[in-house]
Amino acid sequence: MLGTIINAAAVIAGSSLGLALKKALSDKFTTIYFQAVGLFTFALGVQMALKISAPFIVALSLIVGGLFGEFCKLEDRMNRLGDFMKTRFKIGNERFSEGLITAFLLFCMGTMSILGPVEEGLTGKMSDLLKAKSLLDGFSSLLLSSALGIGVLFSVVPLLIYQGGITLAVRLIGQDIPANYINEITVVGGILLIGLSLDILNIKKLRIMNLLPALIFVCIFIWLNERFTILN
Repeated sequence: MLGTIINAAAVIAGSSLGLALKKALSDKFTTIYFQAVGLFTFALGVQMALKISAPFIVALSLIVGGLFGEFCKLEDRMNRLGDFMKTRFKIGNERFSEGLITAFLLFCMGTMSILGPVEEGLTGKMSDLLKAKSLLDGFSSLLLSSALGIGVLFSVVPLLIYQGGITLAVRLIGQDIPANYINEITVVGGILLIGLSLDILNIKKLRIMNLLPALIFVCIFIWLNERFTILN
């Protein structure tokens, strides 16, 4: 898990520096930054989504995952968790939950956040992908925290759980994760990033957190289809 730990350390360092420089950054700088990040997130999401090879499974995963997330009220629970943490740690930032969710999605929905931990789990060595990701996330967290505040810093908790969980799971399984699983997880992640970009650009507020279970359901449906061929 060394790569994920270094990744988290880069986010902590970048976020801390961004919070320290927050007052030195003008609103114009923040606005143009969000426009740049929003457009980049959209482009990255499209690039990932275009890898789709099982559209029906992806669509079904998004629908079922979204319904499940809505039933479990994941977005509301995350917002309440953010409010609790603001109260518990006496944080006055009104955009805490937004910063936490946005940072988590940006840092954990890319291909590198899946392939990097998988590679580390298989080899037992720090992945070059996670090295590159740490650099990118560190810089992104600096700018993101200057705009959305300390919620970005707290995103290291789900990042550690998500990437560290993948690494540990691969080590326990002891075998490579099939390419089709990684591909369709990447596609679903790309679609979620497209939705996130609409939020960042203030085009449309989507309940992206409620769609996150689609990342699990896509694996379930692929497995079912391989065993029983029920989704062709």
